[in-house]
Amino acid sequence: MGIFDRKDTDTATATPGVVSPDLAALTGDYTIDPAHSTIGFVARHAMVTNVKGGFQDFTGGLHLDGSDPSLSTATIDVKMDSISTGSDDRDGHLKSADFFKTEEFPTMTFRSTAAQALGGDDYRITGDLTILGTTKPLSIDLEFNGAAKDPFGNERVGFEGKAEILRSDWGLTWNAALETGGVLVSDKIKLTFDISAIKNAA
Repeated sequence: MGIFDRKDTDTATATPGVVSPDLAALTGDYTIDPAHSTIGFVARHAMVTNVKGGFQDFTGGLHLDGSDPSLSTATIDVKMDSISTGSDDRDGHLKSADFFKTEEFPTMTFRSTAAQALGGDDYRITGDLTILGTTKPLSIDLEFNGAAKDPFGNERVGFEGKAEILRSDWGLTWNAALETGGVLVSDKIKLTFDISAIKNAA
């Protein structure tokens, strides 16, 4: 059952020790916890392998509406200089004018424009993704991972998401041809999200 469909009375199939969250208790505003969240990407390299990376510095918030999930919203701001792929040389190239031009465009942003319940724990949020000053629509498929109160008294919700983009749509067109055919870096980029968000104090 989805985040907006769970009922405390549905205990027959519930996991032992796990109490389904109350609908009203989940409604509210949340702040993304970057220490327990990740925003990552995967690119095909030289046509033969995947290179994974992510961003270390980002902020954002969620609004969850328990009575009408279509009114739920999300915002994310990513510091592009925080990109990390495990290689200092590659990170420096990604920050350069060939790719993200981080000195000129220091931030990547996402602002949701619509949300949709797909059934079960699955949702889709659509919004505007801005990179290099170019704004294009992006849809992210999300799975609700649960809600819990942590040992410090914070009320948390968790979502796992994925999306695919063509980087050329945002003007990220640098590439190099391979002698064997193909290109060094794929145009298709897979985006991944693991989000833990803390409910704001009333």
